[in-house]
Amino acid sequence: MSLFRNIEFLTTVADTRTLPPARGAEVAFVGRSNAGKSSAINALSDRNRMAFVSKTPGRTQHINFFTVGPDQYLVDLPGYGYAAVPAAERDRWNELIGGYLQARQSLRGVVLIMDARHPLGVLDYQLLDWLKPTGVPVHVLLSKADKLGRQESLATLQKVSAALKDLDTNYSAQLFSSPRKIGILEAGKLIGGWLDPRNRNKKPPV
Repeated sequence: MSLFRNIEFLTTVADTRTLPPARGAEVAFVGRSNAGKSSAINALSDRNRMAFVSKTPGRTQHINFFTVGPDQYLVDLPGYGYAAVPAAERDRWNELIGGYLQARQSLRGVVLIMDARHPLGVLDYQLLDWLKPTGVPVHVLLSKADKLGRQESLATLQKVSAALKDLDTNYSAQLFSSPRKIGILEAGKLIGGWLDPRNRNKKPPV
């Protein structure tokens, strides 16, 4: 986990035209509003307040960049699917997320956060289908896994993993819980591999 202990906030972006230069390697965190994206970043960095956590869905409204090493970045994208946000604001968020994911040449992987109690919603499938042509690998963190019993959580993981394999062999999943520290080492190892400079030429062309 030493890679993420050096994490520092870099910048926040409200428009794709003001994105920082695409260099090095980036891993993006995305998911439904209040699925646990910011909590996952905090857990991976072992810092409680690195990424802002709110009980109110839809609080992450910009793209937030964090540095974890030389030319290595974690990117917190706005959550999607929060119905209480005005339609115009939802459209702006979707344009911001899509504009980043579609054109970001330094993107090496996407961490998709899903609440383990409600995985693979319609919008999750839409995002996975949209990402498939890019060739970018996707790893699903089934967050809040501590809210399920052991057998139920394992059954959920098996079901989600099978569904992801049917979509793309580059898609994978694991159980995750920020407060219970479940899956942090596993996720950190995979993300660290994506950010490793030795792997930067292995990303399929977009």
